Amino acid sequence: MATEPPAGRAPTTERPPGVERLWSGRVPELAADALAHRRLLDAGESARLDAFLRPSDRDAYAVAHVALRRLLGERLGRSPGSVTLDREPCTHCDGPHGRPVVPGGAVHFSLSHTEGIVLIALASAPVGVDVEVVPSPKTIADIAGQLHPRERDELAALPAGDRAPAFARCWTRKESVLKAIGVGLNDGLRHPYVGTGPRPVVDPAWRLTDLETDPGYAAAVAVRTAG
Repeated sequence: MATEPPAGRAPTTERPPGVERLWSGRVPELAADALAHRRLLDAGESARLDAFLRPSDRDAYAVAHVALRRLLGERLGRSPGSVTLDREPCTHCDGPHGRPVVPGGAVHFSLSHTEGIVLIALASAPVGVDVEVVPSPKTIADIAGQLHPRERDELAALPAGDRAPAFARCWTRKESVLKAIGVGLNDGLRHPYVGTGPRPVVDPAWRLTDLETDPGYAAAVAVRTAG
C-alpha cells in the first residue's frame, strides 16, 4: 500500500502540458521528516546519504529522494520502499549511470535540488526538471561564454541588471532538456538553443516551460513530445 504523498507545494499554478505531477519543497521545512523516513531509501541511496559531509547537502538529498519515493509509490500504487529504480546506459560510454528510470517505463521522473529547494516532476514521457539559484555576476561572466552564440548575444544586449534572471532562465531550460535526454552537461552548454528571453524557444521535440518558484531562484521543466 502506498503511503501518503510528501508535504510540499505545486511550483506553478497550472501544470504544464505533458506533466502528470509537479512537486516542490523547501528543505529546511521537510528535512526532519525526510530523515525520520530514511528507511524508505534503498541501500545505495542510504550509503550516499551517509557519505555527505555537509548537513545541508545531506538534508537536501534526503528530502529529494524520500519525496521521490513517496510520489512514485503513490503513482504506482506501491509502498515507497518497494519501488525499484534503475539507470539507463550512459549515452557516452554505455555504463550503468545514465538517466534514472523506473524499470518498464510505467512513469518517467526527474528531480533537482539546489540551495534549500527540491523540485520533482512525473510524466508519461521522458522529463527533466531543474531549479537553480539566480547566479552572481561573476558566475555569469565565467559561464556565459560556453552558451550557444545566440544566447551569448542575447545576454550581452541586456542591461546589466537584467542579465542574472535571463541567464538563470536559460540555464534551467537547458539543464531540463539535457536531463530529459539523459546526457547532462557532458556535451557542454552550446546546445540545445533555448533562449534567454521571457519565453523559451519553441522546439517541436520538447514541451519546455518556465516554472514559478521562490524569489531568487529559477526553474524549468521539459517533456518529450509524442514522436
